[in-house]
Amino acid sequence: MKVHYLRIVRRTFRALRHPKLRNNRWWKKITQPLFHRSLWMPCRDTVASGLAIGLFFSMMPLIPQSLFAAVLAMRAKVNVPFAMAACFISNPFTNVPFWYAQIHVGQWLIDFFSLPVPSFLAKATMSLPGVGTMSVSNFIVGFLAMGVLLALTAYPLVHLFSAILPHHLPARRIKSPREKAIELT
Repeated sequence: MKVHYLRIVRRTFRALRHPKLRNNRWWKKITQPLFHRSLWMPCRDTVASGLAIGLFFSMMPLIPQSLFAAVLAMRAKVNVPFAMAACFISNPFTNVPFWYAQIHVGQWLIDFFSLPVPSFLAKATMSLPGVGTMSVSNFIVGFLAMGVLLALTAYPLVHLFSAILPHHLPARRIKSPREKAIELT
């Protein structure tokens, strides 16, 4: 498993450093933060955080989910490939069940907690066959709630996986540049 992961990482690095792209100023600005090894080396904490970010964005009804997840993963200094890969659980085959669940979870949360909904969102409704009347507010609350729920469950599951199989996902911590500088002095 680790060999396949490292092979994918090497291919991605080569593609990002392609000679035709390497000399473009705008490409350097975009890809420079991606070349830190700490963003690509799998360890328990970075994979757990990257997976949580990716699963949160997988529930968002956006087209470039993986790009948003990658940017946030770079900013949070967590594993970028896992954040991007987690976005692909929502695909054309799984979107319909996810959307159906998001509508019902959103409606349940609004009813159970008596959440105040802006009037313009409550008025925006549509009738779907087999689903019933859908409000935009139900959908928004549903995808946010499911994204947070998936992100919160991913973190402990990765730590449990690492505890059961420590040779697949080590617990080493990547040192920050400040910690490395302190260690050298």
